[in-house]
Amino acid sequence: MTALEQPEAGEGDHDDDLIKGIARGDRNAFLRLFDRYSPTAMGLAWRMLRNRHLAEDTVQDAFLAVWRDPDNYRAERGTVRTWLMSTVHHRAVDLVRYEESQSRRAMDAASVDSTARGPADPAEVVLEEIGLAEDRKAVRRALADLSPEQRQIIELMYFEGLSQTRIAERLPLPLGTVKSRARLAMRRLGASLGGLERSGDREHPRGVTT
Repeated sequence: MTALEQPEAGEGDHDDDLIKGIARGDRNAFLRLFDRYSPTAMGLAWRMLRNRHLAEDTVQDAFLAVWRDPDNYRAERGTVRTWLMSTVHHRAVDLVRYEESQSRRAMDAASVDSTARGPADPAEVVLEEIGLAEDRKAVRRALADLSPEQRQIIELMYFEGLSQTRIAERLPLPLGTVKSRARLAMRRLGASLGGLERSGDREHPRGVTT
């Protein structure tokens, strides 16, 4: 989020008042809340994900959820801080589960392909995973365009059937680095093969960029 001129603190600067301000569409109230708790939220997301980019995405999603629906906060259930950290925690858990699901899908696809047809054709394995009807030559060209580090992760995941945890142990690399390279590699493959990456529309508080 870009640095913006911060309003002076004063009355109405308590957490509950900021939530009420956000509910009225007060952008300054949102900025105060973000400045107050984003460092703590980032620390929590980092400890869970061990990847800066994924952690930043998680914190952004959590705070945008606050902006879009501040009425989800219930004072009787705890403090604003507790509610925010719980939101970040849930989104980080969802992301971890998604990454693990993608890894299992990759392993299952490689296993089925190997059992049914013998050694996997790299182009076909990638085609099955990203669901694009492209020819093998196009996929091979896309694979060749990856950085050596990204291609190594893809080969270990899809062609040797290793989990991301096992890849991290073999290379060795931090698990967060392996997850990040796998994610970026699949995005780059998708873009090379016709814009696979699907980005949902997100509403940001007007004038606030990330």
